[in-house]
Formats: sequence, C-alpha cells, structure tokens
Amino acid sequence: MADETAKTTRKRDPAATKERILRAGLVEFGAKGYSGARTAQIAKRAKSNNRMIYHYFGGKEDLYLACLDRVYLKIRAEEQKLELTQLSPPEAIRKLVEFTFDHMQANPDFVNLAGIENTHRGKFVKKLPKVANAAAHLIETIDGVLQRGVDEGAFRHREDAFQLYVSILALSYVHLSNRHTLSITYGRDLSDREWLAERRIHACRVILSSLI
Repeated sequence: MADETAKTTRKRDPAATKERILRAGLVEFGAKGYSGARTAQIAKRAKSNNRMIYHYFGGKEDLYLACLDRVYLKIRAEEQKLELTQLSPPEAIRKLVEFTFDHMQANPDFVNLAGIENTHRGKFVKKLPKVANAAAHLIETIDGVLQRGVDEGAFRHREDAFQLYVSILALSYVHLSNRHTLSITYGRDLSDREWLAERRIHACRVILSSLI
C-alpha cells in the first residue's frame, strides 16, 4: 500500500518527477559520459521509468542537453548575482576568482559534464544558444571591470578579458578535472581541504598580481 501511495504521489507531481530525472541524468552522464549512460539506469535512479524520460525530455539526447543547460546556465546566473560592476576593480576580480573556484569545487556536475562535452568537441553544447549568449555577457562584464581598473589607476595595464577568464577557469578547474592523475603522479592528495584552501589563495594571488 505504501509503495502504491508513493507511486501515486509521484504521478501527481510532474515537476518533481522531471527534476528527479534531470538530477539522475546529471549523475549518470557525469559518471559514464553520453555514450555510456543508459536511459534505463537513469530512470531507475530517478525512481521513474523510460516512458517518463521520453514524456518530459523527448529522449536521451534531449535529456543530456537539459543537463548541459542546467550546469552552464546555473554558473552564469550565479555570476550575475556577484554584481561585479558595483565593486572596485580589484575587489570585483578577487570576488570572481573566489566564486569560480568555489563553484567548481561545489558543483562536480559541471566539472564532469564539461570534461565529457570536450571529448565530443562541443557537439552538444553548441546546440544551446542561450549558453553561448550568457557567456558573452560575462566577458563583457569583465572587460568593463578591467577598463575601469586601468582608468582608475588600480590596474597597471589592460588585460584581455577572455584571456583572463580562461586563466581563472584553469586555476579553478584543472586540479578538479585531473585530480586523480595529479594526486597519483605527484604523490599529493588534491582533495585535501588544507591544500584546496592554499590553492584558492594562490589562484587569487596569481590573477591579481597579473593586473596590479
């Protein structure tokens, strides 16, 4: 009887069912890639069935696209909340570095899916124009902060906004995406909290020292 009640409840809450499927997709695609993930396993993890995946998302590819859309637009939306234009240029850059570093650490779904999508050479993410448009806005914002920094005498020279952001990403991402091989190769635990705290300070220092 309890199982039947739970099933009925799930059927009556389409938004919750759709969200469970999406979260299950994030886990499965992140762990096994697009080719390795199976809709049957996603449905099982979501306590749903294949029919619901096709009902809400249209199929495996559309679910994968929804997962990419979720992780990429999430970071863009949270970046906008930083209100970088309201801060002094050095404070804005420091806040962006700290946010990017912390976001990557707290959102392994992004790290996993970005790595997987790169193996596909961006085949799927290019089908999401909203993702590209949101990223362009971020670079424009950084560009404005950098120009303001030069105009106010806070930065000694004008860096290219896209180059700078790629450097921020590299300092925030590589130690996570390659943590297993780096830990083994260099005999250090890159998941150690103390090491990560030092890495965060280092990332801020490197980026700001290139500007100030």
